[in-house]
Amino acid sequence: MASPTFNVARARAAVSFSFAPVPLAVCLTLAFAAMQANAADATPAATNASTAATPNATPNATTVPTSATVPGDDALALSTTFVTGNPLGRAAADLTVPVTALDGRALVLRRTGTLGETLDGLPGVSSTSYGPNVSRPIIRGLDGDRIRVLQNGTGALDASSLSYDHAVAQDPLSIERIEIVRGPAALLYGGNAVGGVVNTIDNRIPREPINGVSGATDLSYGGANRERAGAALIEVGNGQFAFHVDGFARKSTDLRIPGFARSAQQRARDPEGTEQPSGTLPNSNGQASGAAVGASWTWANGYSGLSYSGYDSDYGTVAEENTRIRLRQQRLALASEVRNLSGPFTALKFNFGYTDYEHKEIENGETGTTFKNHGYEGRIEARHAKIGPFEGAVGVQFSQNTFSALGEEAFVPKSDTSNVALFALEEWAVNQAVKLSFGARIEHTRVKPTAGGSERFDNLPTRNFTPGSVSAGAVFALAPAWSVALNTSYTERAPTFYELYANGPHAATGIWEIGNTQSKLEKAFSTDLSLRYANGPHKGSVGVFYSRFSNFIALENTGRSVNDEGEEVSSGGKPVYQYAGVPAELYGVEAEGRARVWQGYGNVDVELRGDYTLGRNRDTGEPLPRIAPLRLTAALAYGLGPWGARVEVVHASNQGRVPAGDLTTNGYTTLGAALTYQFKTGGAQWLAYLKGENLTNQEVRLASSFLRDIAPQGGRAVRVGLRTTF
Repeated sequence: MASPTFNVARARAAVSFSFAPVPLAVCLTLAFAAMQANAADATPAATNASTAATPNATPNATTVPTSATVPGDDALALSTTFVTGNPLGRAAADLTVPVTALDGRALVLRRTGTLGETLDGLPGVSSTSYGPNVSRPIIRGLDGDRIRVLQNGTGALDASSLSYDHAVAQDPLSIERIEIVRGPAALLYGGNAVGGVVNTIDNRIPREPINGVSGATDLSYGGANRERAGAALIEVGNGQFAFHVDGFARKSTDLRIPGFARSAQQRARDPEGTEQPSGTLPNSNGQASGAAVGASWTWANGYSGLSYSGYDSDYGTVAEENTRIRLRQQRLALASEVRNLSGPFTALKFNFGYTDYEHKEIENGETGTTFKNHGYEGRIEARHAKIGPFEGAVGVQFSQNTFSALGEEAFVPKSDTSNVALFALEEWAVNQAVKLSFGARIEHTRVKPTAGGSERFDNLPTRNFTPGSVSAGAVFALAPAWSVALNTSYTERAPTFYELYANGPHAATGIWEIGNTQSKLEKAFSTDLSLRYANGPHKGSVGVFYSRFSNFIALENTGRSVNDEGEEVSSGGKPVYQYAGVPAELYGVEAEGRARVWQGYGNVDVELRGDYTLGRNRDTGEPLPRIAPLRLTAALAYGLGPWGARVEVVHASNQGRVPAGDLTTNGYTTLGAALTYQFKTGGAQWLAYLKGENLTNQEVRLASSFLRDIAPQGGRAVRVGLRTTF
């Protein structure tokens, strides 16, 4: 652990970060110049241009609109090129960190109204679940600013990490592939990816040539909230210029639940006369819609394009019966890639996104608080020519965003956050059996608050941080089908604006939050070890992980209470929590596997999946809050020609390891089933599906949810859907 710290300190001494973030104009100039240099003698690529030379492309038609193929196997993608976490574009089996990709039919059958619920139950992934309209992924017990949610490789820049009732401004209907990196990904994405990365991928900027017209539609109805959802997209191209248009909409009613909204433990605590709704979850209905347009110019060795998208939603917050959130986001994205260059760099890739986000909290029809976030993030990755045995890439990332909250529940000041970073990744194939990887990152973060006329935020200091990260990993091939992967990293994370400057009532948590303006860097030493197997239809992995934090920035109960004006009271007020650095550790085990047990009249596959995470304060031994318990999944999948069937049992054990004052969570066992049929007609390919959810009508309360004792998951439900590609 001392060695990585020493390397980071040396890097800080060698690099000055006194300059401002790299101007956008400079980055655009670099990308455009490289593009022009290569495009001068390039010819338009054929429609079936190979993706093999594309370091970061995802082959095998993982984007449905540009392929005529009906989504295939139900299995999670394990062998395709992985875009996230490695600029060299490696297969998942060659990466030192554990990864999961979700696309095709597997994504269609897992889709829900939120990103977190869509991914919940995958190895190491749980959900914040603030009602059926809001959830953010949790990875290995870490959430908020320790998990980066990306959109095509750049930050989503919404407000979902600030509060549990803030939705991720992306709808699963518009996503074609999701890639998940479990464990530290700070090397490429910064210290706030110490827990992992979720990267949603679409084809709004076409990356490969398109000839003619192609498209897709998706319609579904059902679920415990009687959701009606639809999406459509169309793409047109002439082999050189490509255009994309898509749109979606969904609307749902209040969630049907098996019994009482409030748990038995919570009802026992409630004062006499407290309303106890049952059968449905009040104020849980919602609606969302969005659309996007994009265009790109493609050639034999690259592409360059842009897209514009909008997202709107209106949903109830569940915790407060008369409060709704109206959310709006607009996003502009630019992307370019040039391959097969001569000289010191063989490929250049540029991504940039600008986001304008706003949401209003409406109480009894009147706007109470308005949250705004606008800013940009960009990155340039340059893959260099081989230097001796080393293949690698260097890059720069830059971002700036301004966050503000105006209204009676504004518990954070207006803040400007800027960041610039340099990173490098190198790989060495020692021989056919051993591959090594090394990486380092150094960055500078500046957080500047503005009081905005509020006395609570007067005289707050501007903070500057210079976090660094290093990593090393290896993949050892033990036999043709077996391999071992090891990855170790040291990560530093700068505290966010709300961890530094919060001071006010937070409606989503019901507490008065106070930041710590003197917070220092959060530091973590992490290691992963996994055993992997892949042999035809048989695939699996089992791994263990450990993360040791110093100065883990957590909300600590001060034991005080205050009224709505922040004045201390002896009883009846809001409890006061303050951000403080504590020593902490998280560790656990993850496993998944798929085996073909019958191949004759159809195929029968068995799938097993499980994970278990433990987290604690190393000083006191007290468990960390909202950690998912032991979870086990067993599924049986059958395929015969165009037909597919699947039965799945999910078990979660009791969660009794909770901090003082928290209620425990009961375990549950649920049953799900799905039937699919794919066919061709009228020049289009179709996938029809029927899903049964929570067929045993169990009361499901997620230990990872802040609202677990007042908002359970949905009861027994059926969902039908039809997806078309042409």
